Amino acid sequence: MPNGGTQDSADAAERPAQADPQIAAQWARVRSRLQSEVGDVEYRTWLRQMLLGSIDGDEVTVRLPTRFLRDWVRSHYGDRLNTLWQLENPGIRRVDIRVGAGAAGGSGTGSGLGTALAESVAPRPAAKPAAAVDMRQPAPPPTLAPALAPALASASAPAAPRADDRTSEPAALDPRFTFESFVVGKPNEFAYACARRVAEHPASPGFNPLFLYGGVGLGKTHLMHAIAWELTGLGGAGRSGRPVSVAYMSAERFMYRFIAAIRSQATMEFKEQLRSVDVLMIDDLQFLIGKDATQEEFFHTFNALVDAGKQIVVSADKSPSDLSGLEERVRTRLGCGMVADLHSTTYELRISILEAKALRSGVPVPPKVLEFLAHKITSNVRELEGALNRLIAHANLFGRPVTLEATQDVLHDILKAHDRRVTIEEIQRKVAEHWNIRLTDMSSPRRARAVARPRQVAMYLAKQLTSRSLPEIGRKFGNRDHTTVMHAVTRVTELIATDASFAEDVELLRRMLES
Repeated sequence: MPNGGTQDSADAAERPAQADPQIAAQWARVRSRLQSEVGDVEYRTWLRQMLLGSIDGDEVTVRLPTRFLRDWVRSHYGDRLNTLWQLENPGIRRVDIRVGAGAAGGSGTGSGLGTALAESVAPRPAAKPAAAVDMRQPAPPPTLAPALAPALASASAPAAPRADDRTSEPAALDPRFTFESFVVGKPNEFAYACARRVAEHPASPGFNPLFLYGGVGLGKTHLMHAIAWELTGLGGAGRSGRPVSVAYMSAERFMYRFIAAIRSQATMEFKEQLRSVDVLMIDDLQFLIGKDATQEEFFHTFNALVDAGKQIVVSADKSPSDLSGLEERVRTRLGCGMVADLHSTTYELRISILEAKALRSGVPVPPKVLEFLAHKITSNVRELEGALNRLIAHANLFGRPVTLEATQDVLHDILKAHDRRVTIEEIQRKVAEHWNIRLTDMSSPRRARAVARPRQVAMYLAKQLTSRSLPEIGRKFGNRDHTTVMHAVTRVTELIATDASFAEDVELLRRMLES
């Protein structure tokens, strides 16, 4: 994609492309095709503000309000814009994407912290709720969130939002991450209840700050997005109370903005704009460990907002007391509000999550496949959902039903990563529990059928799931001979082929041991 260069003003030889009705019609079709390809949300986020600039021979100029948008569109959609233009008009050989006045949202010629924060922080609106804004890279363009000013000359003089911007949605927030789509179970019910409370009554006593912590993929970010959606009145039910401005960013982004403020000598502007919001949300706070100067600025921002009765929501991978490397005063302040953890998922919660996602996909997924995934992938919800997404995509692309065999084939790499070593002792314990016999019966000389059959199953599973030799397995079962183990394997194999109920028991035990 050609570089617009440092010269962003229109060339004198260029003529306005909008003056040519044919070119204008072609541009409208290019935009329409691009919107249908990328989807409405992505189009509104990055492409809606494109304006047709000028035409000079075989080159068309497209203008955007900010350098950030220009660079993003150029790198992610430039080639596709070029292709679509050539399909509409073979005479167009080059599309030049520039920053230019007249594009939606202003000239975009500002630089430094003023422009950076204008893309990130919602000033208090006069009439309706502000949108939550994700300050993580890449930051959304300033005119995409409702009631956000397209540019901020200063914290005290925000520009008024354009009329069409007030109807846009805050694309920085994931529309999937709402309270309605969050699957609640025992491991996360307390964190969910706390998040709901903050969304309904921000800055209420005992819940400020709200500190969410837990491992990767357990739902911290989902809950933070859900709080932001609900507070801004855009997350389903909506709120009829006073307008609320929300700033949402990662800790890394907070540090980036702070450093930019220091370099541009705009620290006061940074402080004023960030502290003007009603709710500040910081994701992955553990990133600030070891960043002493940024920690100090966060501490002062934290104090200023809490003292002013504003809500703070923070997430991290550990509880405040376990975040060694954070200053003691920061950890103390974080722990003075509500601390809620998200535990590792249970089998029941994983099944519920998979069922809900499968239902939304519209692709029939057999219960045995969902059970298999819930047993095999236990690390985090993100990986679990990713596995189901692959299955559904495979079914849609090839028109094949989702089966257990297809699941094992499509997800072989994921399943292999989750394989673990199973011990004979673990097999004996699981089998004994399943058939309600004593663990000592596995190695006892008793030959009653109620004991002998489970013992044979345990030997069979030991042969299937471990690398132990037959004599080694025999020794684990009361020093039995290897021929006894061979007989047990043969007998269980025969029963699996002839007795469906018995086969289901053995398969269930296998899945439990492999999960």
